[in-house]
Amino acid sequence: MSLFNYNSKEIHCKVIYYGPVGAGKTTNIKWICRNTLDQKWDVFSIPLQTKPSAFFDFLPLDIGSIRGFKTRFHLYTIPGNDLFETSQKLLLKGVDGIVFVVDSQKGKMEENEKSMNQLKQYLSEEGLSLEKIPMVIQYNKRDLPDIHSITHIRTALNYYNHPDFSACAEKGQNVFEPLKTLLKMVLTVLKGGRFQ
Repeated sequence: MSLFNYNSKEIHCKVIYYGPVGAGKTTNIKWICRNTLDQKWDVFSIPLQTKPSAFFDFLPLDIGSIRGFKTRFHLYTIPGNDLFETSQKLLLKGVDGIVFVVDSQKGKMEENEKSMNQLKQYLSEEGLSLEKIPMVIQYNKRDLPDIHSITHIRTALNYYNHPDFSACAEKGQNVFEPLKTLLKMVLTVLKGGRFQ
C-alpha cells in the first residue's frame, strides 16, 4: 500500500521483482540503474551470508506527480530461495506492484510454478490476490537455446492475463517496458482507477 508523506508531499510506492532463483531479478534492477539517464545512483544491496550472489536490492525511482504529490517508486528484489521465506513475506507487505521474472529455460518450469504459487500464497496472507494487484510478467532469458515457448509459459503461469513481455535482461531487451507498464498500472490505481 502506498505511503503518503504530507509534509514532503510525496507518495512512496513499492515495486517487487519476484521470481525463482537465477531468473534475472537483480540483473533487471542493475540494468535499470545503469541505464536511467536522468538519475545517477548505485543499487543498495545487502549481501546475505548464505550465498555471495544473493542480494536484497533497493532502488528509488522518481516518476512525476499526482495532485501535487511527487511519486517515488522503490524497486526491490529478494532471493527466490526458500531460505528467505520470512524476508519474502516481509517485503511483500504493502506492495503496490509486482514484476514476476520467469526463467524461460527448459527444466526451470517447476521452479517458476513453485515461485508463482508461493507469491499467490504470500499475497493471500496479506489479503491480496494475483488477480487484483498490478502485475506484469517478464519471460526472461529468451536468448538462450533451450527454452520453452511463450505460449507454453503463458498457459502455465499467466492465470489472469497480466501484461507480459519476452525479454533478455542481460542484454537490456524489454527491461524498461515491463517496468513502465507496471508503473502506469500503479499510478492508475493511485488515481482511483482500475488497472484492468
